[in-house]
Amino acid sequence: MKTCLITGANGKIGLATVKKFMEEGYFVVAIYNRREEDLFAFKNSLTGEDYYRLIPIKCDLTCEQEIIDACRKIEKDFKHIDVLVNNAGVALNKLITETTTCEWDSVFNANIKSAFILTNKLLPKMIERKSGKIVNVSSIWGKVGASMEVCYSASKSALIGYTKALAKEVGVSGINVNCVCPGVIDTDMNSKLSKEDIANICAETPLGRIGTPDEVAHLIYFLASEKSNFITGECITIDGGLTI
Repeated sequence: MKTCLITGANGKIGLATVKKFMEEGYFVVAIYNRREEDLFAFKNSLTGEDYYRLIPIKCDLTCEQEIIDACRKIEKDFKHIDVLVNNAGVALNKLITETTTCEWDSVFNANIKSAFILTNKLLPKMIERKSGKIVNVSSIWGKVGASMEVCYSASKSALIGYTKALAKEVGVSGINVNCVCPGVIDTDMNSKLSKEDIANICAETPLGRIGTPDEVAHLIYFLASEKSNFITGECITIDGGLTI
């Protein structure tokens, strides 16, 4: 049975992705840090063997030592990880002239450095086995930029560049590396948007609505499945046409 590691498993996209991989029969290592209620409510709803296929691990991804400790635990429980989904991320809505160095570092640590450290810990086994799928979760703002979100946009843009370069580097080892770039999705990150904001976004979106976490989760799963074996280095936008 295959094993998938998903970071940011406590958020709406992360939890939807956890559920999708569980449906497909995976063992799922779910990395979370805060607000774990929904994740554990889902785990407690599982019965029989399904309950034991979901392994939540608390880890602050901005702390390298905690990532190392989590990887040691994973290596003890599993021979290898087949799929890595770097989904965890934080936002920062602030003028760039008011953004502090500490805030800049914090966002980059969460959104790109954590993916770099975690991937480096898991890559050797993937290279040894000549097999593996890595899916990074960026954002449309990593492609086109967003006013008042310069730091966030820059970190997500870095994740796109990281995806493309890593795909070239590890393709020879049979590893696929791809990226999804969600638009405005019904997540906690976008919960602060007013009804008027949402209405305006829907009016600008060709499909006339915002996206759902399940839709993003299904795209992530596709990129982790055998159906995407000849796709690598791609950054696929899922935004209902907002950035066309």
